[in-house]
Amino acid sequence: MNSLLIGKKAPNFKAEAVAKGKINDNFSLDLFNGKHVVFFFYPLDFTFVCPTELHAFQEKLGEFEARGAQVIGCSVDSAFCHLAWVNTPKAKGGIEGITYPLVADLNKNIARDYHVLNEEAGVAFRGLFLIDKEGIIRHQLVNDLPLGRSVDEAIRLLDALIFHEENGEVCPANWRKGDKSMKPTQDGLTTYFN
Repeated sequence: MNSLLIGKKAPNFKAEAVAKGKINDNFSLDLFNGKHVVFFFYPLDFTFVCPTELHAFQEKLGEFEARGAQVIGCSVDSAFCHLAWVNTPKAKGGIEGITYPLVADLNKNIARDYHVLNEEAGVAFRGLFLIDKEGIIRHQLVNDLPLGRSVDEAIRLLDALIFHEENGEVCPANWRKGDKSMKPTQDGLTTYFN
């Protein structure tokens, strides 16, 4: 099976999710049509690298929101497990203070649909998907279990996508908001290098 989802419609789902300390039994990706979405998977609640990532996304949540983007996390745990973890203090390995939605994928169908399920371990790899306002996946990154992600890189890519959508120009290597872009032509490349 081809695991590349770039350029394809993001698989929709309906599931339970925890957000702002409450369980929502009818959470769906469709709720965010017309918004950019940063949708990420992590292996399990009450683990080790995972809380560092979830807190890192929370610390930068204002930056995502300022860009009109919704951050959503997902793991194969139940909504009750998510809720227990959200109610556990950070000093005890918990994610108290996380406000963005955490989707419960207990049957593992969402992880399967996004091609990030580690069948052997029964958990999701650290997948991250940048979904545009039309619901199309424009970026995907999948890390193995021990490798935490860069939230700053997710913001950089969101900036690049927004810039491209607004200006039609493309963003070269290591581009950051405010840097020089280029027209997607040979002349554009020549101008960029000169």
